[in-house]
Amino acid sequence: MHPTLMKLLAQGPVVLDGAWGTELQKLGLRPGACPEAWNLEQPERVRQVAQSYVDAGSNVILTNTFGGSRLALARHDRAECVAAYNRAGVELSRSAASGKALVFASIGPSGCMLAAGDVTEQELSDAFAEQVAALAGAGADGLVLETFGDAEEAQLALAAAKASGLPVVLSLTYLYGAHADRTMSGLTPEQQVQLFEAADVLGINCGNGPAAFAPLIARIRAGTAKPIWCKPNAGLPVEVDGAFVYKETPAQFAQAATALIASGANLLGGCCGSTPGHIAAICSQINPRA
Repeated sequence: MHPTLMKLLAQGPVVLDGAWGTELQKLGLRPGACPEAWNLEQPERVRQVAQSYVDAGSNVILTNTFGGSRLALARHDRAECVAAYNRAGVELSRSAASGKALVFASIGPSGCMLAAGDVTEQELSDAFAEQVAALAGAGADGLVLETFGDAEEAQLALAAAKASGLPVVLSLTYLYGAHADRTMSGLTPEQQVQLFEAADVLGINCGNGPAAFAPLIARIRAGTAKPIWCKPNAGLPVEVDGAFVYKETPAQFAQAATALIASGANLLGGCCGSTPGHIAAICSQINPRA
């Protein structure tokens, strides 16, 4: 196990942060806008989100760099901003963490489909390597490949991330199939364990609420002794007055945390719709640190 993870996990379950996108939207980020641009254009608001999770008790916080690859940024005509946006994202989270939490930098899918011919393997590899270099160079403590659904893209991202020497989390999203236990490309939790042995941490994030995560976590745990990362949404979104709202309360979310840890999760936080309040409730529920 990577020394950073050994030290982090030594005292018990690790509390992660919650959602970034929905929190930034509360601060004025317009739907469809480029979140990563805010790292330079609205740095205090980005730092505010990071700080709110540190204050809530997170042991690990992420960065506002999910869509920070060249291919993802190209959709906003900002492909040349990779280094600047990713560097600033890490620096803002590190400033907020101030030694109280580790900073694991977020890397999301490119948004391009290999199977459809949108992009080549080499283009994907190069894009991920460029983003990884910027994040590692800025001082990230680890890398989180999150919300991946395509097995080939995830493998390319993992290879690029592992080259950094930092601990790497590979987190998939399960939302497909009759039992919502398949990724976009049809992977099962058992296949995740088999295909991504190079990852330091295996995980699940987004797509569903915590109740649906427990059996998936248990299936991953049955096949591996690796640490397991778990970031469910605050329930499934419901439409209220034309807007989608996540209705799972912090108390409900924290109650579910106990079952997720029992299923095998070692690192636990939240994804879409979760707030600093949800993270503070998890801390109170499982009290992992003195």
